[in-house]
Order: sequence, then C-alpha cells, then structure tokens
Amino acid sequence: MSSLLTDSDLVHEAKVVWLENPESLDYVRQALDKTPRRKNRPRYARDGRMIGYIELTTEAEADPDSGLYRRRVFFLLPHDRDSDPHGVYRQGAPGEAVDPRTIEPNRVGEKTPRSQLGSSSAVAAAGS
Repeated sequence: MSSLLTDSDLVHEAKVVWLENPESLDYVRQALDKTPRRKNRPRYARDGRMIGYIELTTEAEADPDSGLYRRRVFFLLPHDRDSDPHGVYRQGAPGEAVDPRTIEPNRVGEKTPRSQLGSSSAVAAAGS
C-alpha cells in the first residue's frame, strides 16, 4: 500500500497517534482505512495489532457516497519481524511496510535499510 500512497492522499492529516512506542520496531505496515470519524482510535479488524493511526483536521471531508473518512492506520501482523524474528520477514519486508521513524502527517512513510533489512542488518551495512 505504501508504494501506492502519495503525499496528496494525506493533505488533511493533523497528527500521528502511537499506541506503542515505534522506536523499537524496524517497520510498521501502513494502510488507508475508511472510518466514521476524523479523530479517536479507529476500529481494528485485522489479525495482529494496531500500532498507531492518524487523526485528521476539521477540514477533512468524508466521502460523499459512504460518509467515511480515509485515514492511515499503522499495524503489524503475527508473522511480522517483531513477533517472529526468524520468520519470513527476518530480511525484507511486506510491500506496505515503512520505517516508523519516517512517518509524519502529510508525508508518506519511507522504506529504509532498517525497515527492509532489519535493525541488525542495517547496523552492519552502515558499518561497512
């Protein structure tokens, strides 16, 4: 999903709300979800856990057909690197994964060596 997002999709974002400290995470998945409110914690219906979400400005308008707002949600699934460090994502990352240190309102999160390779691999690559 992150490769499909552009900064223009995120113009009415006001702030990032973290439910967990993102500093210890190599990556989070980001997705645009439709929610009934601009603020407050959105419902979460995926496996895994929500790590954070975006609150929107009062200028954000709901979709005229559905009445819902598009907001970014940050999450991890049970097979992601933080829960399964020797699993499928011990290196590499899902397509919608971004480094949580690069997430800001109105800007798409970025892929970094840490998000794509893992913190120990990124540290080793930086030292080379």
